[in-house]
Amino acid sequence: MALGSKKLRVYVWFTLPALLLYIGFFFYPALMGLNYSLTNWDGMARTYRYIGLSNYAAIFKDERFLHALGFTFKYTLIVVVAKLAIALGLALLLTSRMRFRSFFRSIYFFPAVLSLITIGLIFNEIFFTILPVIGEALGIEPLSRNILGNKDTALYGILIANIWHGVAVPMVIFMAGLSSVPKDLHEAATIDGAGKRQRFFSITLPFLIPMLNVNLVLLIKGGLTVFDSIVAMTDGGPGTSTESIGFLIYRHGMLENKFGYATAESIFVFAMIAIISYVQMKWLNKQEVGQQ
Repeated sequence: MALGSKKLRVYVWFTLPALLLYIGFFFYPALMGLNYSLTNWDGMARTYRYIGLSNYAAIFKDERFLHALGFTFKYTLIVVVAKLAIALGLALLLTSRMRFRSFFRSIYFFPAVLSLITIGLIFNEIFFTILPVIGEALGIEPLSRNILGNKDTALYGILIANIWHGVAVPMVIFMAGLSSVPKDLHEAATIDGAGKRQRFFSITLPFLIPMLNVNLVLLIKGGLTVFDSIVAMTDGGPGTSTESIGFLIYRHGMLENKFGYATAESIFVFAMIAIISYVQMKWLNKQEVGQQ
């Protein structure tokens, strides 16, 4: 009993710092945010007034927020599908028997070490300076215009930069999953006459479901909270055409002094991401090998 009590005290002392940090930097700020979302605080005044659920009710009547929500969902859908497809294709390629495999792995992972702000500034310069010059020299009119300067094409400029930057991590996760696929199953399927496509969908893909689950959570969360690249590339423009939810929350809270309202928006986004992630994980968990 004494030994058990001593072990328990050791566990408590080792856990306590992490627990205190979690409470201080996550749990307490979350509770304070929930409190502020029920007020009309502007983020600067010493006093504020409680207005109940008025901020939450106003969210669904705010056309600017609804537009940002639509833009964010469209962006997320495209970026998730594109990143998953490219990452899986690269993972299959880089785990095959190819020459200079380690070199290409390093090359494809390189964008992940750069920040999205840096990537955004680089692509901003490419779209503004380099591509128009090339387009004019080759006589290609669409290429001679800055893609970020048109509200109909600015989204795709942001997507190009984010996809180039964000493929590396899902690719590495898929590569880790591919290394766990039993080779004897592939060999047995090959002997039975199964082609590459049949082996991929019947053997490889089911074993990749856990990695697909992780990647989906990360990519959906990253898509719904996109902020850095928009700040660096378009600042929400032209007009408000590329305002994401995260960027709009920043504007409402920091630039327009609607801190209570912005906090309500952020809590709504948190709840939305939590629900989407839960549903997605529950569905994909059922598709795992041995779960059916």
